[in-house]
Amino acid sequence: MGNEGTRMGPLLVHPNNPRYFMNSETGEAVYLTGSHTWANLQERAYPTTPLFDFTAYLDFLASHGHNFIRLWAWEHAAWMQFTDEKIVYRPHPFMRAGPGVALDGGLKFDLTRWSQGYFTRLRERVLEAGRRGFYVSVMLFQGFSIEAKGQDPKGNPWNGHPFNGYNNVNGINGDPFGDGHGREVHTLAIGPITQVQEAYVRQVVDTVNDLDNVLYEISNESHAKSTEWQYHMIDFLHEYEAGKPKQHPVGMTFQYCARNPGTNADLFDSPAEWISPNADADDPQNYRDNPPPADGRKVIISDTDHLWGIAGDDEVEAICQWVWKSFLRGLNPIFMDPYRDARTGEELDSRWDPVRRSMGQALSWARRLHLARAVPHGELTSTGYCLADPGVEYLFYQPGSGPLTVALEAGRYEFEWFRPLSGKVVKKGAVRAKGGRGGLTPPFAGDAVVHLVARK
Repeated sequence: MGNEGTRMGPLLVHPNNPRYFMNSETGEAVYLTGSHTWANLQERAYPTTPLFDFTAYLDFLASHGHNFIRLWAWEHAAWMQFTDEKIVYRPHPFMRAGPGVALDGGLKFDLTRWSQGYFTRLRERVLEAGRRGFYVSVMLFQGFSIEAKGQDPKGNPWNGHPFNGYNNVNGINGDPFGDGHGREVHTLAIGPITQVQEAYVRQVVDTVNDLDNVLYEISNESHAKSTEWQYHMIDFLHEYEAGKPKQHPVGMTFQYCARNPGTNADLFDSPAEWISPNADADDPQNYRDNPPPADGRKVIISDTDHLWGIAGDDEVEAICQWVWKSFLRGLNPIFMDPYRDARTGEELDSRWDPVRRSMGQALSWARRLHLARAVPHGELTSTGYCLADPGVEYLFYQPGSGPLTVALEAGRYEFEWFRPLSGKVVKKGAVRAKGGRGGLTPPFAGDAVVHLVARK
């Protein structure tokens, strides 16, 4: 059930194994995994959509053994590219005090005044999650709020954005060329907007800085030309928190643009502590199908949101395998969960339960390993999926049926065969390795995990 009952110090990049964070209170390596969904901070409401039950959502995450939430933020107040209905996002960070009426029919925004209800909710939800043992990534900006992304968008969220010149009382216009979007908002092109954004970042930090379970994410899928702006915001946040009691990791995630997507190199070159990469499907070793091993340059929180988007029915098995592949390559996998979303009828879709369970199972194994010394060693097995402290501890994954070849240092090992499909340890025993390569045969068909620990 999350990390409930444990001390949760602010996360630091682990000094000995920078593929993971470290709990600064306990010194333990922390593996992060969990489901996240679009309405877990602001209501994403059609007229008949019920309020989001955050406590029930935490119960749901705990029941699957997760420990991480990506807390979604939306900059705009109305409309979205996937519907021509007026979907509404609330509460909002800026006060709507007028005078005058915005394009969505509400009062215009005053960009110098905060709507305290937003920041109260933000703090309350991070606090409640922390009490339940969950780390929370607080999203600051939203790429889907400044333009109508997609091939055939039905609605334009820019019409509901506070930086749209028709929607604020401050004379700020985020569309200086009148082309119907606000892409310039996620650049450094408009100084007054950057100043408002920096004030907003300070307000968010002031709201949650004293809480231990916080991470930050600059923006969800901003366009490819946002790189310099995102680097600036990462540096700005770091500098502002440096003068505060606590410091927290900052993340930069995949930059989405259908015509000119951002690159994973931009993420790795950033001043962020953690990143979420793109699939790069043209690369045979990509983060969706064959995740490359983490090399410690960044903590990688690999997210189905940027690899699949909203996955299809036929991809459940592939994503379950992706969880284990990512784990055994030193990544921290998370799932974009269509949890009670307005588009899916608000019912909890059980077809994704195997994915949810897989993440919890992987977290359970991460806690059993000496994670601070667990390094990807794909060369030690025919499958390519291995975390190991060679000669001391090994965890191998076979994504499919049949034997696997492994390379062990000479010695006696206790082993356990784990079957992900059932979530159970099927067989335990001991084996003596002569050293070098040899075969291991799972005692069951299907995906298999085997754990070996050296014993005298």
